[in-house]
Amino acid sequence: AGSLMTTKLSQPQSTLAKSLTSTSTNAPYFKALESTEIPPYVSNCPSNGLCSRLPPDCMTCNTNYSCIYGKMATFDCRVKPHVHCVDENNHEQENFTINMTCQFCWQLATSDYVCTNSTNCMTVSCPRQRYNATCTVRDHIHCLGNRVFPKMLYCNWTGGYKWSTALALSITLGGFGADRFYLGQWREGLGKLFSFGGLGIWTLIDVLLIGVGYVGPADGSLYI
Repeated sequence: AGSLMTTKLSQPQSTLAKSLTSTSTNAPYFKALESTEIPPYVSNCPSNGLCSRLPPDCMTCNTNYSCIYGKMATFDCRVKPHVHCVDENNHEQENFTINMTCQFCWQLATSDYVCTNSTNCMTVSCPRQRYNATCTVRDHIHCLGNRVFPKMLYCNWTGGYKWSTALALSITLGGFGADRFYLGQWREGLGKLFSFGGLGIWTLIDVLLIGVGYVGPADGSLYI
């Protein structure tokens, strides 16, 4: 009888141990732990600030499909998890509205986004060269659609060459090819040096070409 009692008592205990073990290794339990981790976007969200002034990455808004392009429209928004903000009366809230112009992000003014620059294209060319840029909307700007978008832009980078310096060298020391050497055009500079500025004719031509900006840096960049 004693052995039977022991068997009956040990069986529920083993069953309970198995249930605890299976629960502790269950996938949903780990998901619950992961959900408590603070998302990376929270570091860019001011704590206890006005909800209407939060960066777009801190909120989720419903698209207002009835808005008229170019006109101000109201959008219903909600803060993302772990983001805390208040209204004008300093009361914490999760749902709020914002007012913004009805337009897509790629239709914004150039001052409202920042684009990558390219140093692999020529700024002085005919026709002017373009490059594929990746543009990102500034944090305080609200718009419709993707906040990161591609855009074709004209080459507008600079290598640090000054137009005033190039013109001054062309006027004063152009006969020795100083202007061409400064712009990185070594072959033309040597040609002017050994030909005494093309007997003065090449020197005068370069003064005109540099003055109007037709001759630029050898790396294809813009003057500063």
